[in-house]
Amino acid sequence: MKTIALVAHDQKKDSLVAWAKAHEAELSPHRLFATGTTGGRLQEETGLNVTPLKSGPLGGDAQLGAMIAEEDLHALIFFIDPLSAMPHDVDVKSLIRLAILYDTLMAVNEATATGIIRSLAD
Repeated sequence: MKTIALVAHDQKKDSLVAWAKAHEAELSPHRLFATGTTGGRLQEETGLNVTPLKSGPLGGDAQLGAMIAEEDLHALIFFIDPLSAMPHDVDVKSLIRLAILYDTLMAVNEATATGIIRSLAD
């Protein structure tokens, strides 16, 4: 069992929920965490057991960063909206920097998220 974080910017939440529904069987054996509204939507719209964290701008990104730094997070799936400015951009950059620094599996779109979840099943 691995620990996986699921995060999505506002314009990508629908895509992440749809992706999670399509990969529910592959995700369900793992410990799942999600930030704010994304976590609530995943719990309501899928059969997945998701531990909710704070909203990204209110500390959820920092919570995930701490999990990465403690090496308690195996994969970060973060559907990023590349076309919208984010008021908490510095938090997002910090989270991505930590994932890179600690060599954490990280997906920022559906294709890489699918590759990661498939690799964890092996």
